[in-house]
Order: sequence, then C-alpha cells, then structure tokens
Amino acid sequence: MIQVEIYRDIDHIIGFEIKGHANYASYGEDIVCAAVSVLSQTALMALVKVCGIAEDSLSYKIDEDSGFLEVYLPNNLKKDSLESSQIVLKTFEVGIRSIVDSYPTYVTLKVGGGKGD
Repeated sequence: MIQVEIYRDIDHIIGFEIKGHANYASYGEDIVCAAVSVLSQTALMALVKVCGIAEDSLSYKIDEDSGFLEVYLPNNLKKDSLESSQIVLKTFEVGIRSIVDSYPTYVTLKVGGGKGD
C-alpha cells in the first residue's frame, strides 16, 4: 500500500511524504504506482521550475527501491514563491485525493500538522 502524508502549518501545505508500493499489478504495469509517482515527481519538479524555488533549498529525500519520497519547502520563501508553491501542492493534493477515491485499497492519505504529528 502507498501511504501519502501531506504536512501543513496553519495556513499552508509545507511538504509531503510518500512511502510504499501499491502492489496493484506487477512491476512496470502498476497504474496506481505510476499515477502517484507522476504526481509526486511533477510536484517536486514544478516547485523548482515553475515556482522558482532553488533545488538546493528544498529538503527532499528519494529512495526509489522502497518507494519513498519526502519533500519540504524551505522556511524562508518569498511571497510569490510561497503562493505559487501552494498552487502546485494543492493541485498535487487534488490528484492524490482522486487516486485515493478510485483505489482506496492501494493508497491512503493523511493530512497533518508536520512530520511526527
């Protein structure tokens, strides 16, 4: 099962974590895993290429073998980058919710206050 956790502070999405494998189908044919992967990788790339956030200022970890991706925004974002990051991250959340609605046996979503909450 893929577990997605979206981290928020009071007003904003500040990051997300994805771990696990869907096991919906065999490797290379798993549309659930592919959908989550595309959404999460696109969100990470868009934070850099669309929002203008320096890649080295983002806190992120990737382990493809275990199906792990963790992304956190930097604390000192300029207002315009923060606003555009929220569009990207809210769009990511909409996409993940759609996958959870369609494949609840294979993907879960938790929205919380931050890692460890």
